[in-house]
Amino acid sequence: MNQYIKILKFARPHQKYIYGSLFFNLMYSVFQIASLGTILPVLGMLFGTIEAKKYSHPPVYSGEILDFFSYAKEYANYYVQSLVTEHGALNVLAWLCVITAFMFLLRNLFRYLGSFLLINYRVGVTQDLRGAMYRKILSLPVSFFTESRKGDLMSRMSNDVGEVEGNILGSLVELINAPFMLISTLVTLFFLSTEMTLFSLLVLPVMGTMIALIGKSLKKDSHEAQNEMGTIFSIVDETLKSTKVIKIFSAEKIMDNRFMQSMQKWINSSIRLGRKKELASPMSEFLGSVTFLIIAWYGGKQIIVEQSISPADFLVFLGIFFQILPPVKSLSQSISNVQKGEASLERVLAILDADVKIDEIANPVSISTLNHSIEFNNIGFYYDKDHTILKNFSLSIPKGKTVALVGQSGSGKTTIANLLARFYDVSEGDIMIDGTNIKHLKLDEYRKLLGMVTQESVLFNDSVYNNILMGKPDATREEVIAAAKIANADSFITRLPEGYDSNIGDDGGKLSGGQKQRVSIARAVLKNPPIMILDEATSALDTESERFVQDALEKMMENRTSLVIAHRLSTIQKADWIVVMEKGDIVEQGTHHDLIAKKGMYNKLVELQNFD
Repeated sequence: MNQYIKILKFARPHQKYIYGSLFFNLMYSVFQIASLGTILPVLGMLFGTIEAKKYSHPPVYSGEILDFFSYAKEYANYYVQSLVTEHGALNVLAWLCVITAFMFLLRNLFRYLGSFLLINYRVGVTQDLRGAMYRKILSLPVSFFTESRKGDLMSRMSNDVGEVEGNILGSLVELINAPFMLISTLVTLFFLSTEMTLFSLLVLPVMGTMIALIGKSLKKDSHEAQNEMGTIFSIVDETLKSTKVIKIFSAEKIMDNRFMQSMQKWINSSIRLGRKKELASPMSEFLGSVTFLIIAWYGGKQIIVEQSISPADFLVFLGIFFQILPPVKSLSQSISNVQKGEASLERVLAILDADVKIDEIANPVSISTLNHSIEFNNIGFYYDKDHTILKNFSLSIPKGKTVALVGQSGSGKTTIANLLARFYDVSEGDIMIDGTNIKHLKLDEYRKLLGMVTQESVLFNDSVYNNILMGKPDATREEVIAAAKIANADSFITRLPEGYDSNIGDDGGKLSGGQKQRVSIARAVLKNPPIMILDEATSALDTESERFVQDALEKMMENRTSLVIAHRLSTIQKADWIVVMEKGDIVEQGTHHDLIAKKGMYNKLVELQNFD
C-alpha cells in the first residue's frame, strides 16, 4: 500500500483532471441508467402495455421509499397515456425516441469528456514521474552507476514508467468509477424486480473469483519480463558502443547468442503473462452468456407462468442488468492491470528511493574559493574491508601548486581524484579544504571550485559552442572563444563547417581524440575553477595531439591548484611535487629531479618509458 501512496503523490498536481474525469464518468453512469429508463415507455407503447392499462386518474405515492420506483413508473405511464390521448400515439412515440436518443448522446458525450480529461492526467503524471527519475539519476553518486546497468536504467525510464501509466494510472479512475456504476445499476435492478435481481447475481461472484485467481500470478510474470527487458537494453547499449571490437574479433555470433538468449527469456515471460491476461476476457464473456441464458429462462417463467413482470419491464431489466457486466469486467481488468503494473512500479520506486550516499550535513559550510591548501589526512577507502584500495594516505597540496600522482594501474591514483571530487566518501580519515572537512561543505558550492579533464573526453551531441558553454552557462560568446584559444582549440573549431555552431555528433564522434580533449579543456578553462583535476588527460593521444593538449593544460594550470594523474611521465616533469603510489600506499615522493636521483621506483618507471 505504501508504494501506491508514493505514486499518488505524483497525481496530486493533476488532481483537477482526476476530479473532472470522475465527475463526467459518474454523469455517464447516471445517463447510462437514464437512457435505458427512457426506453421503458417506448417499449410499453410498442408492446401495448400502456394502452392496455387505462388510467382514470394519476397514481398516488404511498410515501414508502421502496414504492418510489413503482410510483415513478406508473406516473410515467399515466403521463405518456395522457399525451397519447391528446397528441396521438405516433407523435408521442416519435418524441420519446428523440428524448431517448438525446439521453444516449449525453451519455456518450460525458464518457468522451471523462476519457479526454483522463488523458491529460495520465500524460501529466507520466511526465512528472520520468522527470523525477531523471533528476534522481542526476543526483545519484557515481558509485550507483558502477553497480547498475545503463540499459536496465533506460528500460525502467521507458518500459516500466509506461507500464505504470497504462496499468496503474489508467486503472485508477476505473477502480473508483466502476463500483459506483455497479451500485447505481444494482439499485435500479432491485427496484425493477428484487427476486429476479437476486437470482441473476448468483453467477457474478463466480466470475469475480475466477478472474482474481488469474490476476494473482500476473505480478510475478510481469516482474520477470521487465527485468529481462532491462538486460536486453543493456546488451543493445554495449553493442552500440563496442561495434569496432565486435567486428575485429568476429564476435557477432557471440553477441547474437547473448541477445537471443535474453530475448527468449523475455518471450517466455511475456507469453505466460499474455496468456493469463487474455484468459480473463473469454472467461467473463462465457460467464456473461451463461448469465443471459439463466435470466432469459427465469424471466420467461415470470412472464409466461407467474405473469409477475411485463415483457417491456423484462427487456429493460435485461438491458440494465447487462450494463453491470462492463463495469464488472472493467473492475476485474483494472485489478489485474494493477497487479501486473506492481512489478514495474517497484522497479521505478527502486530508483526514486535509491539512497543518495553522498549526503550533506544539516548546516553545511559555505565555500567560494581555495585560500590555503588541500589536505589528505590518513585517508583510507574500500568497498569492503577485505579489499582495501587506499590506506593511511596523507598528502598536502598548497594553493597554486601542481601535485602529480604516478604509479602502475590499480595503485589508487584515480580513487584519490574521485574522493577529492567527492564522487565517493572516504572510509577512513579526512580530506580538508582550508581546514574544513569536505563532508561539512555545501556540495554544490564545493564542486563549483573543481574542474576535471579525464582520459575519456565526455562530450554531448550538440554544438561545439554549447559543449564549451556547459563550463559556465552564463558566459558570453567572447569568453567561450577565449577559453577555446587557451585550450588550443580555436584553430580547428573555426575550420569546421559551421565553426563553433557545428554539431559534433554522439559523444563527439565527428572530432578526433585530440580535438575532443581540447574541447574538454576549453570547457574546464571557461569554468575557471581554483582546483583542477587531470586524470590521465593525454594518455590516449598521439604525439602531435599530446603536444597541443599538453601545451593547453600547462596554460590552464598556471597559478592554479592542480592534482594531476599521469601515465606518460613526460607530462609531469614540471610538477611541483610528484607522489609515487603502489597498491594504495605512497612509496616515494619529491620533485622530478629528486626522485630520479633516488634511483627508486619512479626512476624505473621513467626508464621503462625511455625518458631521461
